[in-house]
Amino acid sequence: MNRKTLVLPTVVGLLAPVLAACGGSDSGSSGGGSIVVGTTDRFTASSEAPAPVDPAYAYDVGTWNILRQTVQTLMVQPRGDGEPEPEAAESCGFTDTGNERYACKLRKDLKFSNGKAVTAADVKFSIDRARSIKADSGVFALLSTVDTVETQGDREVIFHLKTADATFPFKLSTPVAGIVNPDDYEKNKLRDGFKIDGSGPYTMEAEEKDNELVKAVFTKNPNYKGALKVKNDKVEMRSFKDASAMGTALTKGDINLMTRTMTPDQIQKLSSDSKGNVNLVEMPGLEIRYLAFNTDATTVKTKAVRQAMAQLVNRGELVSKVYGSTAEPLFSLVPATITGHSNSFFNKYGDASVAKAKSLLARASITAPVKLTLHYTTDHYGSATKTEFQQLQQQLNDSGLFDVRIKGEPWSTFRPAEQKGKYDVYGMGWFPDFPDADNYIAPFLDKDNFLGSPYANSQIISNLIPQSRREADRLTASKSITDIQDIVANDVPVLPLWQGKQYIAAQDDITGAEWALNSSSTLQLWELGRGVSG
Repeated sequence: MNRKTLVLPTVVGLLAPVLAACGGSDSGSSGGGSIVVGTTDRFTASSEAPAPVDPAYAYDVGTWNILRQTVQTLMVQPRGDGEPEPEAAESCGFTDTGNERYACKLRKDLKFSNGKAVTAADVKFSIDRARSIKADSGVFALLSTVDTVETQGDREVIFHLKTADATFPFKLSTPVAGIVNPDDYEKNKLRDGFKIDGSGPYTMEAEEKDNELVKAVFTKNPNYKGALKVKNDKVEMRSFKDASAMGTALTKGDINLMTRTMTPDQIQKLSSDSKGNVNLVEMPGLEIRYLAFNTDATTVKTKAVRQAMAQLVNRGELVSKVYGSTAEPLFSLVPATITGHSNSFFNKYGDASVAKAKSLLARASITAPVKLTLHYTTDHYGSATKTEFQQLQQQLNDSGLFDVRIKGEPWSTFRPAEQKGKYDVYGMGWFPDFPDADNYIAPFLDKDNFLGSPYANSQIISNLIPQSRREADRLTASKSITDIQDIVANDVPVLPLWQGKQYIAAQDDITGAEWALNSSSTLQLWELGRGVSG
């Protein structure tokens, strides 16, 4: 039978599962062979990005979901979300009142998968390595508040921070803080290819073809010691060229579960099908989509051009025509379910208006129509992205104020080109590193931001971000966070579009699917097991 599972927010930032109807057994099992998971994420090693799964380089949801299975971190986001908890660590916490000294004690008898002991020196090596390599992915910026890392004996690690950072425990739960073995990873050089060695719940064997990872086999690590309970012995992850091929594989039984990215049509069909043997798991998501601007580019350097686009985009129409009930309009970088969210773009621009947009351009002496190319990735966020950009093109061109063309590129070429500033306007998605407003602000607006954006606002960088990080109570931080959102709405270095839900579809003998994704789109393969088909 078909079961629809909803994961609903009971408190902001805390999610708890609610199961509707009936299905398979709730008790996981390691029997029945490998659990096979499908994804449309593509994993490519190229001359421009030769080390896609090195923790010091990786910075997208797909590669992070590989690393989270294999590389252990001091902290981890708990089942059901909430404040991060110790993982490789036995305990962690701030030891001062100013949130500038953070100390962790490692669990006893931690080992890498090859049996070598994990020590505090390995943690220091791993953190210092990511900070010193400074990969062009920008992931090192998550560790920007670290000043020095100190060790005391084999089990104690002390982080001395440059400034107060109440979000630091969350950052230690991300793969950039993953613990790697100095025997396998060079101090000042990225590790090319798809080989990963760590102390996480699984080891991984990669199957490659034409420099692409087409299958990853995760086998339970017998040396793993940590907070996670692994409910299976082996999981295979297979990469598909598109959602249609992935859906066919699920129907045929070639895979047991599929995750991102399903199409809106697939989701609608699974949701309404009451006779099949596939369960659809729906949960709130913190994924956002937005347009980003190279604010040094001639076409969009004038703020009025970016403001006019913000005034013209009709998010409600865009979402309803392309994504239906699987997404919601977004009027800020910070999603609606995150503490500190403000509808800053709606507050400034209100409903879409050609007259107001025309006035913005006229006051800045900009001659219409403004010619622009909107760039998007054809394969990273799903096949609906092309339709989304066609709708954006139509909205802007129908105003008579813009002459827009669109151009799609595969992620393997799109991301390096974006990083090099080759696009004036381009579409991106963001899956949060952790569920806090800071992670929707700093990665876009702070120094060393991951977009490589030339936009820099001194008030945001020097005052408002540091102010917000001093507040352990995130409600207290909301004033600074709201001020940042208002500045972004005025300057428009990015233009938020929508916030998405997330889904998993699993055969009804697979248990734990409702826990296999958290709100940050972290894939938790260890939660999956086999039960009894319903």
